[in-house]
Amino acid sequence: MGYQLNEEGFNAMLSELTKEYLIYAPKCYQGGNTFSDTDCIRYGEIRRAEDIVFDRKSDYSFKEVLLPVSETLFYFTEEQVKEADVPRKKGAVIFLRSCDLHAVKRLDDMYLKNGPADYYYRRLRENVKFVLMGCAVSFDNCFCGDMGSDQADNYSVSVDKKGDFYYLDCKDEAFAEILKALPHAELEVAPCHVTENKVKVNIPDHLDASIAKSTMWDEYDTRCIACGRCNFVCPTCTCFTMQDLFYSENGKVGERKRVWASCMVDGFTDVAGGGTYRRKNGERMRFKVLHKVWDYKERNGYHMCVGCGRCDDICPEYISFSNCINKLEKAMEEVSES
Repeated sequence: MGYQLNEEGFNAMLSELTKEYLIYAPKCYQGGNTFSDTDCIRYGEIRRAEDIVFDRKSDYSFKEVLLPVSETLFYFTEEQVKEADVPRKKGAVIFLRSCDLHAVKRLDDMYLKNGPADYYYRRLRENVKFVLMGCAVSFDNCFCGDMGSDQADNYSVSVDKKGDFYYLDCKDEAFAEILKALPHAELEVAPCHVTENKVKVNIPDHLDASIAKSTMWDEYDTRCIACGRCNFVCPTCTCFTMQDLFYSENGKVGERKRVWASCMVDGFTDVAGGGTYRRKNGERMRFKVLHKVWDYKERNGYHMCVGCGRCDDICPEYISFSNCINKLEKAMEEVSES
């Protein structure tokens, strides 16, 4: 069922939802971006329609709502361990775009199906509903079409803002009960989706492990500065590290935290004895790219990358992930000839 709401009606819907849920959406943090006097579009808790940024791609993904950047797992003393409270007492409603909704499936695969389910991820993932934000046009650096993530249908509600009105397609009975009680017009609604990306990518069908021998990775030894920004804005990167914090008042008491990690930064592949598996930045780039568009698909049947383009947007060295993908075809030819 489709609904047309004005801003007052949309805010009334949000008000009802806040009784049971925390609502997260892209919002503008003024002056909060990398450079001075530039704004940052990042996920945060919202209460009103005017808080939601509909016309710009978020600089960071929704991921930190389900997977906090830093999360305390438990506290410990010499004699006992106490599990940390759930960071979020209510359920969550997350406004996201089609590519990010596809990314949720990747996160679920890694944390719920890649061996035993991750307890800490699962307790935040439970009781989460997703609102699909339609994309009328492609944003800069997006290549969702070639990654098959330009459309999604596994949402509770979709929303498109057109002028002064909000157009919603509802698939969730709980949402429907709220919407039916509000002043609205009923009509057929289909969420907007991207039909053409300016950026195109070609992933070779014959990609295999021999691509690791290509010299294409060497340029990233000097271009990449190992800052890890690409990993932190990516909606499908899932790596983390563990940190034990010992309290200064009593060194035998503390807490264990799970903190985001990056395969691109120094120390990620360090092992006992002083060894490092991927010391050069080009080797790290090779690992990241092939994980996103080759070996993940070998195991799961679809690519890990969803084509959101945030890695291209954020890179201080203007390294383009999509351009790197498009070099794979030629690199495979060169490897086969050598």
